[in-house]
Amino acid sequence: MVQPCEYTKTSPAPKLRMLTGVEKQKHKFDEFHLSQIAFLVLELVIAFLYNLHDMKKNFAFILIYFVALNTSSACTTFLINKNGQLVFGRNYDWITGAGMVCTNLRGLQKTSMKTEDGNTISWISNHGSITFNQYGKEFPTGGMNEKGLVVELMWLDGTKYPAADDRSSLGVLQWIQYQLDCCANVNEVIATDKILRITSNGTPLHYLVADATGNVAAIEFLKGKMVVHQGKELPFPVLTNNSYDESVQRTKGANGSQSFRDNSIDRFAKACSMVHQFQLQDINTPVVEYAFNLLDKVSQGDWTKWSIVYDIVNKRIHFKSMGYSTIKTISFSSFDFSCLTPSKMFNINQNNQGEVFSLFKPFSIDESRPILETAVNESSSQVTISDKTKEAILNYTRSIKCK
Repeated sequence: MVQPCEYTKTSPAPKLRMLTGVEKQKHKFDEFHLSQIAFLVLELVIAFLYNLHDMKKNFAFILIYFVALNTSSACTTFLINKNGQLVFGRNYDWITGAGMVCTNLRGLQKTSMKTEDGNTISWISNHGSITFNQYGKEFPTGGMNEKGLVVELMWLDGTKYPAADDRSSLGVLQWIQYQLDCCANVNEVIATDKILRITSNGTPLHYLVADATGNVAAIEFLKGKMVVHQGKELPFPVLTNNSYDESVQRTKGANGSQSFRDNSIDRFAKACSMVHQFQLQDINTPVVEYAFNLLDKVSQGDWTKWSIVYDIVNKRIHFKSMGYSTIKTISFSSFDFSCLTPSKMFNINQNNQGEVFSLFKPFSIDESRPILETAVNESSSQVTISDKTKEAILNYTRSIKCK
């Protein structure tokens, strides 16, 4: 058994309803993802309304409503691998853009938040990382570690996580931090399925994971098992909001200019086309700039809160956020990831550009509190996080010690 991290399984701890506001959400987002059936229903409704006196008014209202529902969780990820360049791009599409960029240190002793259906797990972080966090430090939506491993999440209806068993259980966000703490490459991430699992009632997500060797994998949880596409089973290093198999099947034979009614499939096809063009053609645009161009092409307007480009080879991260469109850059070489130094944080929504290392502040609960509270308040229609849970999230960092 591969054990990429020093860990111990622990007995049940007092229950803290950690990000199961984010992780559970009671599947309210089922309403947010239009299926083909929903589109057929929409067409019938529109046809009916066409003959009504107030057709224009009703049509506009319904169209705006359905478009909003379909784009609010419409994330896109991809990897460009050409001539020794490895660039991972991601659009984070969601109802709140509040967030912070955090450094996470190596050599820290951690024990996971208790989930409802399993034991906690303890480990010592082997690798430093930089992550993007909305719902508290240690619970990122994605990030990269100092070995060049990138993990990013996206919504996936139809996800079914493993049922409770003797493996330790993690929430969907802390699963990301564990992988960045403990794993140096994609294969090590996959191997952790032997020792831990995502809680069975977690929010339905899948992940695109890439590393410094150019290995990339789509990791999904279907019918209660981890399903991995990599190598020849991953012809296109792109992931949106349909399962990988469905995305490939529905875009088979499509040309670069073809549009699809399904928002997720349309973004998948566009991203595949642009990645393919860069691979095959002599394009002079710098790869990081090209990645941002691609993210702009699949942007969902105001729903796209963050656009992030990870330069894996050079260990640099470039990002921008809605309302703060200048590109900011951070380099791993600028930070000290020893646990003898304080972790750093940066509010992602600031009017800065270029290198922003000097603007990072030592992490503090007081500084992170308003970011968490804004994220919780702005996403309250979909995420249920009580005041008690917020305090547990904020205070979780107090339990982490330098080994």
